[in-house]
Amino acid sequence: MAKILMVVSAADSLTMRDGSVHPTGYWAEELVASHHTLRDAGHTVDFATPGGVKPTVDQVSLTAEAAGSLEKADDFRAYIAAIDAELSHPLVLADVRTADYEAFVMPGGHGPMADLATDADLGKILIEADQAGRIIAPFCHAPAGLLSATDDNGTFLFTGRRLTVFTDEEDLTGGTGPNTPWFVETVLRDKGAIVESGPAWNSHVVRDRNLITGQNPQSSEDVAKEVIAALAE
Repeated sequence: MAKILMVVSAADSLTMRDGSVHPTGYWAEELVASHHTLRDAGHTVDFATPGGVKPTVDQVSLTAEAAGSLEKADDFRAYIAAIDAELSHPLVLADVRTADYEAFVMPGGHGPMADLATDADLGKILIEADQAGRIIAPFCHAPAGLLSATDDNGTFLFTGRRLTVFTDEEDLTGGTGPNTPWFVETVLRDKGAIVESGPAWNSHVVRDRNLITGQNPQSSEDVAKEVIAALAE
């Protein structure tokens, strides 16, 4: 079985286009569904955040409306509580040895836009992981973290790579709307990534060699399953 690093945002807020502060963090369904699926398959999953800070769950993601039902919201709360000891003591991202892990999984929420997108330690890990052919699997807003993988000459590591991400349409219609400070899909396209979007709010996973990406929260479990399949190859 493989060792997997789950890289989670440590941000608890996002500065919006109008300068206001929007509470955020990781999206419950994304962390829970992917973690549960990977662990149930027998893999070891460690958490890491910038600075080793305990990640914050986006409280909106724990509402019945966002989760899909009160029962699902309660299940997410229970699962997060069950792994609280692990979430409370994540690895410091700067201390991670890339060679220790076979896959790097990144759940979203808007948090990655606030920290992972510009985190030099994550950028180093992603560059090393890609060079070694290790699996890199961000989904929903977490592909924002891919933007950290830029070399000293400003070259974006994932230029020309196929991927998917939470779409501008989804952010405008069910995310943070027109006040969103920047749109991850647009920026990734501008950087040269080949973004392949599916229908809004439906699971959509894209694999380009060792890069596995998912479009939205609905893709969380399917991304994890694709990672499991890739690890078995």
